[in-house]
Amino acid sequence: MSTTESTTALLSLRGVSKRFGPVQALSDVTLDIPAGQVTALCGDNGAGKSVTIKTIAGLWSQDGGEMLWQGKPIRHNNPREAESLGIKTIYQDLALCDNLDIVQNMFLGHEDLRNRLLDEDKMEAAARQTLKDLRVTTVRSIRQPVASLSGGQRQSVAVAKAVMSNAKLVIMDEPTAALGVTQTRMVLELIKRLAASGVAVMVVSHNLNDVFEVADRIAVMYLGKLVVQGPISQFTRQSTVEYMTTGRANETADAA
Repeated sequence: MSTTESTTALLSLRGVSKRFGPVQALSDVTLDIPAGQVTALCGDNGAGKSVTIKTIAGLWSQDGGEMLWQGKPIRHNNPREAESLGIKTIYQDLALCDNLDIVQNMFLGHEDLRNRLLDEDKMEAAARQTLKDLRVTTVRSIRQPVASLSGGQRQSVAVAKAVMSNAKLVIMDEPTAALGVTQTRMVLELIKRLAASGVAVMVVSHNLNDVFEVADRIAVMYLGKLVVQGPISQFTRQSTVEYMTTGRANETADAA
């Protein structure tokens, strides 16, 4: 990890640890997430990926180490405090309400009001513009129920919702799980556009094809430890799998 990367990272974890009773879930995790790039967090089941993102998201507090946001120490006690900084996490269930339409989902909890009534026109215009900026063109109407959307469209709405909340870091947990080829392509292109707009994106994924398609950086966890991180160019699929399964690679990846 270079000094330049460390000083310019939007979010940095320094020696973060987390324990649940006798189980040491995270041990001395040091990780940098730069703005405007896609960082892929990889690892086998039980490696500590979920604990890491839930700690960043404020669901749990770390037991040791520190987190730095734009170089300043932070310690959030709940997800609301994390979101107030600009950290938005999109879990696999997407947290969308099937019975509500796209606009209602995007503004849920922070609706625009005019004269104490919902300002539907303003919300529709903002939702439409956000989807346009993200180049989401496959939805028939912004007033169609989320239940009628495909998996890729649902991911697009979840990302648009994060963008509308002025997210600076978007964490996506297995964003292409159970999606078809066309929908997966849609989501990967959306992730690229999100990073290109200056947002830091952290993708948790088991799918190395997706990782090597979209990521600028890779970080690999093994048994609660972050064993390597660096630019995508310093990894191959083989070395990444070896890091995921053994914590080291026979094929050298000169990662930062």
